[in-house]
Amino acid sequence: MSEDTYDYVFKVILAGESGVGKSSILRRYCQDRFNLDERFTVGIEFRTRTMQIDTSQIKAQIWDTAGNERFRALTPMYFRGAHGAILVYDITNHQSFRNIQYWLDTILD
Repeated sequence: MSEDTYDYVFKVILAGESGVGKSSILRRYCQDRFNLDERFTVGIEFRTRTMQIDTSQIKAQIWDTAGNERFRALTPMYFRGAHGAILVYDITNHQSFRNIQYWLDTILD
């Protein structure tokens, strides 16, 4: 099987308020890196990770959305066609947890 051929391709989005750690999760999962000085995402960031599970070649497309309010009008269009979502909040910021409902409603619309 060539490297560009996959049995399954899944689109997964990371959603949540700005500064909660979405980009850190993306980098750790896709590149096994962690940056203490992570910058805020402007617009959207996209990375992939491939894996072999049993005999299936799987490609995960992970989309990191900007949590900043000025980009909120743009983010719903990136949710279309997603197979899954990871809702992220900061345990030290209770408001980011309360806003998870907003992100869930936006994804489901």
